[in-house]
Amino acid sequence: MAGFLDRAKEQAQRGLTQGKQKLDEVQAQRAGGDLLKKLGAAYYAERRGSGSPDATQRALQALESHIAVNGDSFLHHQ
Repeated sequence: MAGFLDRAKEQAQRGLTQGKQKLDEVQAQRAGGDLLKKLGAAYYAERRGSGSPDATQRALQALESHIAVNGDSFLHHQ
C-alpha cells in the first residue's frame, strides 16, 4: 500500500510541476504580447507626431529583454 501511495504522490507532484510550467509559459506569452502591443502603440504615436523616438526605443528594449529571457514563441501565437 505504501508503494501505491508513493507512486500516487510522485505522479501528483509531476502533474503539479507540469501545471506550473504551463502557467509560467502562458504568463510569459501574455507578457510578451503586452510588450509587443506597447511597442506598436509607441511606434504609432511616434509616426503620428504625438510620441517620441525615446519611448519607441524603450518599448523595443523592453521587448528585446523579454525575448532574451523567454524566447520569441509568443510572436508566432498572435
